[in-house]
Amino acid sequence: MGGLYKQTQSEGKGAAMADIKISDMMEMQIALWERNKGKWSPMEAEYGRNFILWMMEEIGESIAVIKKKGDAAIMQDQAVRSSFVEEMSDVLMYYTDTLLRYGVTPEEISNAYIAKHSKNMGRNYQSEYQNKYVK
Repeated sequence: MGGLYKQTQSEGKGAAMADIKISDMMEMQIALWERNKGKWSPMEAEYGRNFILWMMEEIGESIAVIKKKGDAAIMQDQAVRSSFVEEMSDVLMYYTDTLLRYGVTPEEISNAYIAKHSKNMGRNYQSEYQNKYVK
């Protein structure tokens, strides 16, 4: 896996920080799947829904850290932060697995994300939602 992810130096800390692209995450998940494909479900669309459900479970585990430990602990306690970030990593892994099973390419999701961001930048959320739930 060439160019798996870019290592950068964080300012003033001297610690290596990884900056992973969507294509890197996909490569990593494919490598993990290849290692376990005899035990794991195939890379086929019919299994995509399962990965969304597992992603939701991981979101729940992330929420549990927030509820049980609180925002301040996530920001100030390294052990709590590490647990929270690990759960969020699980969310990204299942998200990536879902994309892979539906054959979504890194370019496709990147273009959709950029287009959606551009659309959102031009939106006026206050006026859009002002009367949305009024009968």
